[in-house]
Amino acid sequence: MGAKLRREKILSHLKNAGSAVNGTQLAGIFEVSRQVIVGDIALLRASGNEILSTPQGYIYGSKEGGLIKKIVCIHGVEGIEEELNIIVDNGCEVIDVIIEHAVYGELSGKLEISNRYDVQSFVHTLVTENAPPLSLLTGGVHIHTLRCPDEEAFLRVLRQLEENGCLYSDAD
Repeated sequence: MGAKLRREKILSHLKNAGSAVNGTQLAGIFEVSRQVIVGDIALLRASGNEILSTPQGYIYGSKEGGLIKKIVCIHGVEGIEEELNIIVDNGCEVIDVIIEHAVYGELSGKLEISNRYDVQSFVHTLVTENAPPLSLLTGGVHIHTLRCPDEEAFLRVLRQLEENGCLYSDAD
């Protein structure tokens, strides 16, 4: 199969997938290396296709709807799972994580975490890959962009994060 046809089939596969598809899965389906898939995804994006890269894999298109809000949190590595569970347990989704780096400016990573399974998978990947979270570079301070079903869900998240000492404030 030629590269152009493979990219068309990858795009079709992503459009029809009910969930994220990781690069290793795509490599197996199309009998190429994961690195070839990474290159194909880059070319598909460059040609105007909106493909999100999340810790769970690739997703075609963007998720829309809901209330988009940002929160500033602070905690150590040990607080990651609790923080994320508070957010998803209140019906919100963690779109990304952002830090303000002294040298590089704003650095961000897509998360697309919407349930406890996603939280568990994310934390497992951090541990098994020995990958430090971005917040380690800023003493635990980080920003999350959230997608919430409504203002009430967002306020519940704020209240619980504050109760658990995860919400950053001027006093910190």
